[in-house]
Amino acid sequence: MVEIIMHVDVNSAFLSWTYAYEKQMGLERNLLNIPSVIGGSEKNRHGIVLARSIPAKKHKIQTGMSLMEARQLCPNLLILHPNYKLYVKASKSLRDYLKTYTPDVEVFSIDECFLRFTDINRQEAVELGHKIKDRVKEKFGYTINVGISENKLLAKQAGDLEKPNKCHTMFMDEIKEKLWVLPVEELFMVGRKTKSKLKSWGIYTIGDLANTDYKFILTMLKSHGRLIYNYAWGRDDSTFKERPPMKSVGNSSTLKFDVRDRETAHIILLSLTEMTAWRLREEKMSCQVVSVSIKDKYFGYKSRQRKLMYFTDCTRDIYINVCKLFDELWDEKPIRALGISLSNLEFSKSKQINIFQDELSLKNETLDKTVDKIRNKYGAESIIRGVFANSPFKPLLGGYPHDEYPDMRSIL
Repeated sequence: MVEIIMHVDVNSAFLSWTYAYEKQMGLERNLLNIPSVIGGSEKNRHGIVLARSIPAKKHKIQTGMSLMEARQLCPNLLILHPNYKLYVKASKSLRDYLKTYTPDVEVFSIDECFLRFTDINRQEAVELGHKIKDRVKEKFGYTINVGISENKLLAKQAGDLEKPNKCHTMFMDEIKEKLWVLPVEELFMVGRKTKSKLKSWGIYTIGDLANTDYKFILTMLKSHGRLIYNYAWGRDDSTFKERPPMKSVGNSSTLKFDVRDRETAHIILLSLTEMTAWRLREEKMSCQVVSVSIKDKYFGYKSRQRKLMYFTDCTRDIYINVCKLFDELWDEKPIRALGISLSNLEFSKSKQINIFQDELSLKNETLDKTVDKIRNKYGAESIIRGVFANSPFKPLLGGYPHDEYPDMRSIL
């Protein structure tokens, strides 16, 4: 027996999850068979394409394109607003289901994960891959792709070979016939800029890259060249872990209107801090570095961070430092977006009292945990701060947990 890695990828995830939800609610339209996209709110200045159906792709609609451009390419385009709570719930439900096959499930992104098996052979893996694919469609109402190999890189490449609703293998002895024949841009970690450079050197396929002189690739592309050269040979020595350690927790928001006064900015920062500190405590973590970022109406960007004298998970302590950083950073230009980030994280089951914390800080730590329990039981907005009562501002701004689905390149 050898270790088998499977890569599971939800086909057109945001649209698939929305379609499955609508079907449960009694709507019969199939979003995957018509030109449709998940797009942000233009009214709230988030008007870009987040996901697209295959018919929308045929109209040359691209992810990241503005909704106005998308409509020009396809006047009858159906645009739906994102429902992040639904996506997170669907992602976690799928992950929980996959754990009935193996406890070794590693999150790769919100719609992708890896599974590890140590007690099956290749043929059994292929049979199981098809079984998982078919049962997910039967149980949840949407399709997935399954890639099977002996490492994560090749499992992912196998899963990308043909879509949707397919199961493929790509073992080391299959890379010449399955991997090398693909265009070089289909290799993981080869982006647009790298593709252009490689093609200017006469490297058009992944096989071309694998058979190019290694010293040339290393000289021209440095460490990135070493990475993609090894990937072209199917080499991947990344470890398998259920979930990578969190390096930071962050929250940001593009605002509905340009903020021009300090008081309003502080209220928005409080809303961001409330959600971020809650998520920090959910992970039983404390932070020592607080960061603030500002994007002005002219798209200028600034950020600043501060290292605290102690580790904390207290909303009050974090918010005080967030406001201080903001006041130091803001140049009074109208604000388009605000963000905060907490880093230098520490995990501890019990927290020691620190001489730098005052009595009010310690009382607020206890209060925060009580509030968390109420929100977890009765809902996020079951208890809010008085400043948000009868206010146009959300008491908990943001909330889509990006840090639960780390950037893909941090895994492989």
